This record gives sequence, C-alpha cells and structure tokens, in this order.
Amino acid sequence: MTNGLGLEATDGATLGRIKRLKGGKARLGMAALMWISYAERPLEASELCYALAVETGLPNLNIDNVPSINTLLVCCQGLVVVDKETSTVRLIHFTLQQYLRTRPDLFGTAHATIAETCLTYLNSPQVKAVSTRPSPNLQDTPFFQYSSVYWGVHAKRDFSDCAKQLALKLFDDYNRHISTKILMKSWGMWRIDVNRFSGFSGLHCASFFGIVEIVTALVQRECCDINETDSRGHTPLMWATRNGHERVVKILLGRDDVNPNKPDNARRTPLWPAAHDGHEGVVKMLLERDDVNPDKPDNAGRTPLWWAANNGHEGVVKRLLARHDVNPDKPDNHGQTPLWRTAGNGHEAVVKILLARPDVNPDKPDNHGQTPLWRAAGNGHEGVVKILLARHDVNPDKPDNHG
Repeated sequence: MTNGLGLEATDGATLGRIKRLKGGKARLGMAALMWISYAERPLEASELCYALAVETGLPNLNIDNVPSINTLLVCCQGLVVVDKETSTVRLIHFTLQQYLRTRPDLFGTAHATIAETCLTYLNSPQVKAVSTRPSPNLQDTPFFQYSSVYWGVHAKRDFSDCAKQLALKLFDDYNRHISTKILMKSWGMWRIDVNRFSGFSGLHCASFFGIVEIVTALVQRECCDINETDSRGHTPLMWATRNGHERVVKILLGRDDVNPNKPDNARRTPLWPAAHDGHEGVVKMLLERDDVNPDKPDNAGRTPLWWAANNGHEGVVKRLLARHDVNPDKPDNHGQTPLWRTAGNGHEAVVKILLARPDVNPDKPDNHGQTPLWRAAGNGHEGVVKILLARHDVNPDKPDNHG
C-alpha cells in the first residue's frame, strides 16, 4: 500500500502489536519511536540505546539497562531500521513521523521527557567524571554529545518542573562540566577556542537556550551576578540577544543592576549580535534604553549598523537609522562603510534606505580606493549598480588605488 490512508492503517496496526508486547518490550518500543520522532537530529544506534537506559531522576546510570540495538529493532516491530552508511536509526518511511506527531496520545509531553532524560544523564556521576582535558574520551558516554547540545532545545519547547530541578542541579557546578565545551563546539560560536573557553555559568546557558523559567529562577538568587562574563567577555544578556530570545532579554533588562552596554573582549556590546543576526525585536528593546550606545564600534571598527547593513536586515537598519546618534556613513578599520558593504552583497532595499540619507556619501572609497559601485560591479549585482548609476554624485569611472 502506497497511499497515505493505507500507510496510516498499517502503522496503526503495527503500533497495536508493539503495545501488546510483554516484559517491558512495549515500553521500550514506544520510547524508541518517541526518541526517533522528536530528536533534533538523527541518533546513532548507541546514542538511542543509552538514552533509553536512563531512568529520569535517578542519580546513577545503570549500564546493565542499556538494550542492544537488535532488541530495540524487535521491539519496534519493523518500524525502525538502522542506516548502514551512517549507523543512525530512522523510521521505516518518512510519513510515519508525521503520523506519530499527529498522535499526542502516544507519547504525551515528548520534548519534556527528552529534556529530563538528557539532564538526568548529564547529572550522573559517570558523566560528571569525564575529564575536561582538550580531547576527552567519550566512547563510554555515547549519549553525551546529544544531551549536552540539545537538552535546552527540548526544554524550551516543553518545560517541566522536573527539568527545572535537574537543570538547577546541573548548574551548581556547570562551569567545570565538560558539556559546556561540547555545547560551544557543536554550535560553532564565534570561533571559540573550546579548550580555553571557561566561565560559562548556568545563567549563561539558560540565556543561550532562552529558557524563561530557568532564567527567572536564577536571577532571583541572591548570589546571581547578572553581568558575569565568560572567558570571551560575553554576559548572559549577550547570549540572549545573540539568539534572539526576546522574553529572556526582557527579564535581564528588567534588573536594575544589568549593564546593557557591556562590551565583550572584542568590544562588541549586546546590541551588536542582535543587529548582526537581524533580531529586530531585541534591537527595539535595546534601543529603547538610554544607557545603550547604538553606534559603538568593535575592535574592527564595525558598528551594529555596519553589520545589519552587511547582512541585509532591512528592519534593523531602519531602527538604527531612526536614532540621531547613529552615523550612517561610519567606516570600519578598512574604510568600508555600511553602504559599501551592503552594495557589495547586493542588498538593494538596504542600499536604497542608506542612499535616502543626505549624510551618506554614495561614492566613498575604502582604504584601497574601491567605491561602493566598484564593489557592486565586481560582485555582479546589477540592481545595485543601476541604483548607484542613477545618482549624479557617483563617478562611474573612478579607479581604485591600483588604477
């Protein structure tokens, strides 16, 4: 049967057989289907087996509970297979995941359950004992990478009191937990050297994931340092603005002792990543503060407007230009202005916005003598070239420093 109704009937019948299995096999089969359906990425067979061995809330991981992949396949009654090339587990056909997700009665609060499992695993003595040396041996903890990187993603989607307690327990000594380095390495954060990265607290982590309930609990603690920085100089507010978590940003900005303009080691303030990644709602909140400098450049001389223009974030550019204390023609250390960058990247809408300003020089060259027109033409952006050539103050024949 290849039609949707036929597959749905077949899947329903197979699920019925799984539920009728005895000796804990039914629970194992349904749990495996839940994990495969709701995981953030394909799971390796060993990862899934270890995940299913975790007993939520119990302090120790019992290795004897880890089922074999063959046992799991039997329990899933043919609905799950192992991909030979990647060693990952997957459902037998793609429509099965859609079917399973339309049946909330099957798994209940799946994301909360996964978050609780990940946190229980990370809190286990076996995982806490993993060395933080540059190349830790993770062979005996195959579920470590997934739980470190994705527990917060699942918790944010479906939060529970159990997950809250487990997270707060993890955060008691989070800075020295190897999962912090795994998290940073997996997300590729701003070229962070994970072997030298430190100072990443529980509040940093909760702000990074945008988990409102945990951030609220942490900032209410007397010992909370709202402006605490990690080894890169990033505050919790910086991590929240970078990932666009508006509700967390609002909580952090609500603290009287927060410094919303605190720069990191590269002199980037919390406004910088929000503008860089186009989080307009976060930018709006920050610009409403009198103690935020909207035009502060980083070590490379690049302002929030420079990056918003470079990445074509039209809404953010408009909000920044609405401020009287933002210089729309401010070059970076290489002499590249916001217009120069956005013209070179072909963002026509942002080019028009900048050119509408009388204080923007449309023909301003960078340190190599290359004008916005030179850059746009070199990159083949025909629309931007037409816009610039329509200006009387653009020299279409202006040479760079090499003629």
